[in-house]
Amino acid sequence: MTQDWKNALAGLRANLPDEGETKDSNSESDSTLSDETLQTSPLTIIADKKGRNGKIATIIEGFSISQERVEEIARKLKQQLGVGGSVREGEILIQGNHKEKVNTFLLSMGFKTKLI
Repeated sequence: MTQDWKNALAGLRANLPDEGETKDSNSESDSTLSDETLQTSPLTIIADKKGRNGKIATIIEGFSISQERVEEIARKLKQQLGVGGSVREGEILIQGNHKEKVNTFLLSMGFKTKLI
């Protein structure tokens, strides 16, 4: 019975990478990190109606991830809310006042947010 844990520990050690392999595998894992982990500052969520003939729009700004990823997030967000919107210069515009729903959606994706 005392040998079982020793055999299990030996099996675990056999599966560990060598010292030289550790550096290579770490560099690979860094390159496969999700874009959300690269977002350092919180996203700002604003409900605004300037320049829209009095119609309210929700604006999400402050992305520091790729434009393709921002467009993908906007597409998912528009589908979730069932509304229209657009992406311009790294910010997402959603038609209507959906600050709370957008905040909940972005928090579930792992982003930090700030409502204004």
